[in-house]
Amino acid sequence: MSFQGVMRMSRRILLGLGLLSLALMITGVVVFLSHVPSHAQEASTVPAKAQGMGFLAAALAVGASSIGAGIAVSAVGAAAMGAVAERPELMGRSLIYVGLAEGIAIYGLIVAIMILGRL
Repeated sequence: MSFQGVMRMSRRILLGLGLLSLALMITGVVVFLSHVPSHAQEASTVPAKAQGMGFLAAALAVGASSIGAGIAVSAVGAAAMGAVAERPELMGRSLIYVGLAEGIAIYGLIVAIMILGRL
């Protein structure tokens, strides 16, 4: 398979994943906003709703940071393997760069722990 064929296939895959994630987000918003409590029930459900939003924020922090870390590690890892293939003495430096890219996910996990600690 040629490079152009791989690029077209990867664009199709990214477009499909993007459309799938957009559909899931729209479905989540519709489901989340479809439940409208009456004014009598609203006073008792506000803390539960706030706690649910906290859980949602923690999940988004971990999920988004993990996706970002995956994208960063894929780019850095590919470049690092190319550099190590040409010059094997760069192995230590390349591992440091990959570790820095993985740090993004760790920061997201720390933020999620801080959010959950406040609930």
